[in-house]
Amino acid sequence: MPKTKGALFVCLGNICRSPIAEAVFQHLIKDRGISDQWRVDSAGLGGWHTGNLADSRARATLAQHNIQYDNRARQIDPQDFHDFDYIFGMDNNNISSLKREAPNNSKAKILLLGSFDPEGVGNPGRY
Repeated sequence: MPKTKGALFVCLGNICRSPIAEAVFQHLIKDRGISDQWRVDSAGLGGWHTGNLADSRARATLAQHNIQYDNRARQIDPQDFHDFDYIFGMDNNNISSLKREAPNNSKAKILLLGSFDPEGVGNPGRY
């Protein structure tokens, strides 16, 4: 079995953008038959919504695309920087906060999710 990789999606409160990104990523790797090769989660920079379901609008959007999601919000933990290979921030403010919080020996690569948009809609300069 190939080595497991970890991807963590992070936004401010973990009830809108990062849960959608997590759910879509999980859906894509499931469709490709490689779910066993990935550990996927999402978190928020703040703990205001810890334990809550994703926002009802986020869940409705996912449901419209037949993507299931029922995880609950959590706050990022310092251990996440060691447990995940990739931490995707949803905007440049998230990236700045993640880079400040990352320990010096972090194994995670901190990346802006929008920079992977082939159409350039998520251009990093846009935020």
